[in-house]
Amino acid sequence: MYCNYCGKVIQDDANLCAYCGKRVGAVTARKRLVRPRTGRKIAGVCAGVAEYFDIDVTVVRVVWLIVALMPPTVGLLAYIVAWIVMPEEPEVHSAPAGQQVTTT
Repeated sequence: MYCNYCGKVIQDDANLCAYCGKRVGAVTARKRLVRPRTGRKIAGVCAGVAEYFDIDVTVVRVVWLIVALMPPTVGLLAYIVAWIVMPEEPEVHSAPAGQQVTTT
């Protein structure tokens, strides 16, 4: 299989391209705008926006900083509102080795 973005040969069962990191494959899960639990600096708003739009988190942080420092400070207010409104990524619990998880 080939990556549609960079054109490199990748594994047939791959969900992500090993070279460019883009999602590949026929079935893509519906993305949700959430604040991730890992990789955040303050509240995870920029990381969540970057993951949702599939762009680099550094670009989102720099743009948000520039907008936040503009005189009307709309960016700062938007960040605080997004912090309150965006849900946090659900916690993933894993069972210790050798135990099975059963749900009833």
